[in-house]
Amino acid sequence: MIPSPPRPVHAALPVRTRASGFTLIEVMVVVAILAILASVVVLQVMDRPGEARQAAARADIATVVSALNLYRLDNYAYPSTEQGLQSLSAQPAGQPEARNWRAGGYLDRVPVDPWKREYLYLNPGQRGAIDVYTLGADGRPGGEGENADIGNWDE
Repeated sequence: MIPSPPRPVHAALPVRTRASGFTLIEVMVVVAILAILASVVVLQVMDRPGEARQAAARADIATVVSALNLYRLDNYAYPSTEQGLQSLSAQPAGQPEARNWRAGGYLDRVPVDPWKREYLYLNPGQRGAIDVYTLGADGRPGGEGENADIGNWDE
């Protein structure tokens, strides 16, 4: 009988190691925690839809004002009231001329407020160099709470 050659050391049986990753239980616990946190957040927002709309309006107004500032940097002036906020998404005609208007615009589209109305724009503004604002839930000047005017003067 011919003896078989000895096995090399590196060909020894593999040592079983613990696989890295998460167990199903760990993943389920994380998903459960996330679900609980999400439900708490949703309940907080659902309890105060008026406040959520006001916060959304403030965020929109801040975005529009930032775009207007970029417009002014490129064109040395804010668009006129007549040119309006549409000048942020389409090159405006009229005065002041937008000679250096950025191709593609400053916003993809001009947002509407959470009550589905256009934001209002004044240049010159009554409360600052420019005013960007919404009349709130009731659509009328003034008001309190959800009906209050929200504008860039609130920043």
